[in-house]
Amino acid sequence: MQNTEEIWRLVDAKARDAIELADRVWGMPELCYAEVRSCAEHTALLEAHGFRVTRDVAGIPTAVMGEAGPEGEGPVIAILGEYDALPGLSNEAGVAEHKPLPGDGSGHGCGHNLLGAASLLAASAVKDWLAANGVKARVRYYGCPAEEGGAAKGFMVREGAFDDVDMAICWHPAAFTGVNEAVSLANTRIDFSFTGRSSHAAAAPELGRSALDAVELMNVGVNYMREHMPSDARIHYAYLDAGGIAPNVVQGTAKVRYLIRARDLVGLNQLVARVRKIADGAALMTETSVTTKVVSAVSNLLANTPLEKAMYENMVRLGPPEFDEADRAYAKQIQGTLSDDDIAAAFRRHGLKVEHDKALCDIIVPLDAKGNGGVGSTDVGDVSWAVPTVQARGATYAIGTPGHSWQLTAQGKSGIAHKGLVHVAKIMAGTAVDAIRDPALLAAAKADHKARTDVHPYVCPLPPDVQPPIRMSGD
Repeated sequence: MQNTEEIWRLVDAKARDAIELADRVWGMPELCYAEVRSCAEHTALLEAHGFRVTRDVAGIPTAVMGEAGPEGEGPVIAILGEYDALPGLSNEAGVAEHKPLPGDGSGHGCGHNLLGAASLLAASAVKDWLAANGVKARVRYYGCPAEEGGAAKGFMVREGAFDDVDMAICWHPAAFTGVNEAVSLANTRIDFSFTGRSSHAAAAPELGRSALDAVELMNVGVNYMREHMPSDARIHYAYLDAGGIAPNVVQGTAKVRYLIRARDLVGLNQLVARVRKIADGAALMTETSVTTKVVSAVSNLLANTPLEKAMYENMVRLGPPEFDEADRAYAKQIQGTLSDDDIAAAFRRHGLKVEHDKALCDIIVPLDAKGNGGVGSTDVGDVSWAVPTVQARGATYAIGTPGHSWQLTAQGKSGIAHKGLVHVAKIMAGTAVDAIRDPALLAAAKADHKARTDVHPYVCPLPPDVQPPIRMSGD
């Protein structure tokens, strides 16, 4: 499809606002469901750019939606943003050494300060394009909190926030630019709380029933199960309450959180059922009781071939990001803090030949490239089951930088990050405009989506009684 440079010029016209937004959010690293200031910054920019703003989307105080275009007319294109941070990843910006900042230690170690800013920039450019060309369509920016373990998009889908959306576009910071392969793991987080009976560990141990023993036996059972589950499934756990710090007391309560991942929702449900049986067995062995609480859950990503091809065509037309010598020099410094294995893994993750002397992306990853790296989870998965969805990967950091690392936080305000966010905003905006201008593309995307969901219709993995753990900053 022919694409003019008009939409890219519109992105460039508002790029400074987006870069400044990304830098402000980088400086307020708020964790999931506490992104009060970050959400306020996004809301203020939406209002300044003339969007119709809806606050508290799906009843979540840190979720916001801005819409532009004739109300009730034409297709609705959603562009998704995020702005939550991670604990323990604070670092000074623009350096190539581990220098945590004073404070609570949180940092944007996954680049979500960039993610939200670039998506809002793309939506704003599409808004201006609609107005300039008199096109009957709507664009929406969804400011989505709590991607890091909070499953906010799942709650938003469950509450109908995407019911009238025709397609959704998203992206994620990366080392390379390309269409995101729609492969992720469905997951759920479940708290297992064991209750026993406390007693004096020396004087009357026979009267005690240790909840801590139950947790440890559960962990042993799950670890033995690992040999007998799919190779691409993952199970992680963390103690939330070990029952106290006194070894001379039999621990009457203990709590462990399990994160269970599988290739799809069917496999996830099967694996969860097995883990629950192990927990019941541990309670039986220790004469304790166990209760469970689902904290969050997300679906696996669903692909959409027509949209992926359309996004790739935009990437090819635009070409790779244009980094300069200062960017490459800083990227080389960051690579000096990494191992050869870190750098090699980044290339292999995208199915590319390893080039240890290359510090920054200078290509578009081919659409048919098949990587062999690890697979994570994302709540974009639930959106992709609700509406046709496509995601980009945008080069915003040095090749080899691990996700969820201080090195990624350090690069979050760099020239690399700024150039990368503007570049990927052009890709998203161009893809949106292509879908608006070509009804056949949107129809093909919907047909592709229907064919996939007809096989396994979407069922929200969040139980109906589970609500988002809404909290305000500082709570």
